[in-house]
Amino acid sequence: MADYPLKQRFVLDTSLFLSDEIRAEGETMEDALVRLLDTLALAKLRLNISCYMPPSVHDELMVVLRNRGVDEEATAQLNTWVIRKHPSRFEVMIPAEVVSRFMREMSSRVDSGLRVAEDAVRDAAEAGVADAAISDLRHDYRKTLRRGVVDSQEDFDLLVLARELDAGVVTEDTGIIDWAEDFGLRYLRGRDFPNLLEAYLDASFEV
Repeated sequence: MADYPLKQRFVLDTSLFLSDEIRAEGETMEDALVRLLDTLALAKLRLNISCYMPPSVHDELMVVLRNRGVDEEATAQLNTWVIRKHPSRFEVMIPAEVVSRFMREMSSRVDSGLRVAEDAVRDAAEAGVADAAISDLRHDYRKTLRRGVVDSQEDFDLLVLARELDAGVVTEDTGIIDWAEDFGLRYLRGRDFPNLLEAYLDASFEV
């Protein structure tokens, strides 16, 4: 594990950049992104605070930003100040209890998902509206199985990289936050991250 203080390294989730909570009043997503990246740049240059992102998370974010028409100059700035690094999956050890809890939780969620599916089939049979029932089923099934759980390669890569670097996790995803606690990781809500960086910078100028 790294010897650096936790405050100097952060692993960033996609949800940080997409959250409305980091925007000032009347600010667009792109404007908020550029402002955040300017703060990251200053924090790196003045305080050596480094921000990381697994390539899987980076690719996910790039797709979203392109689909929302974010300027290439802004994405280039992101690539400059946020370091892409693959997690060392063969080196980072994860406690067996964490894996065991994940298996128990997923088993319970599958059972709950089956009950959601059964209820939807019964409702469709009684009402004769299969299309509406299928739509409701998709929504409820996804909510039952996925909310509050690490369910993607991107989420897992984020946690493993943070554990490898002894870094803080920055996210708005409640599932990642729950598992960050089990991984023994420091975490921070994305909405609070810009203010934290600014507080560090303000303190550094006062010294």
